[in-house]
Amino acid sequence: MELRPYRPSDAQATLKVFLRAIRLTASRDYTPEQIAAWADEDIDVGQWHAARDAATTQVACDGEHVLGFTDVDARGYIDMMFTDPAYARRGVATALLEWAARTAASHGAPELTAHASLTARPFFEAHGFTVLAEQHPVRLGVELRNFVMHRPLRPPRAE
Repeated sequence: MELRPYRPSDAQATLKVFLRAIRLTASRDYTPEQIAAWADEDIDVGQWHAARDAATTQVACDGEHVLGFTDVDARGYIDMMFTDPAYARRGVATALLEWAARTAASHGAPELTAHASLTARPFFEAHGFTVLAEQHPVRLGVELRNFVMHRPLRPPRAE
């Protein structure tokens, strides 16, 4: 497995990972109505690419096959972290999270934060995150449930 920066040619593959992760993995924690609202069929690949390209997005891949992706901003906020269900529990998300922590720390962020789904919450907790608040965002008229989570970062060591 290799981690590398997002490329324009990754748009379709990362969108596919996003949709598969929600439809297959998150379906055990959310209703069909919630899944349909979250993994909307009408996501425009051009807009998806623009969002991924504007974010600091990292892709986990095996050759040209995208296994997962994440992003993190300079404040340490992780907007997206998704792994293809076919590669779950193989260290993909852990490697992406470690990259996000290093990247955020290099920008001076004091912590990592994420709005974690019911499905992702145990993963984040296993990696030192704690819940700050429960949220009920509405997407396409459907209420979802997620958690504001955070994990303090240690400043990078001076060399």
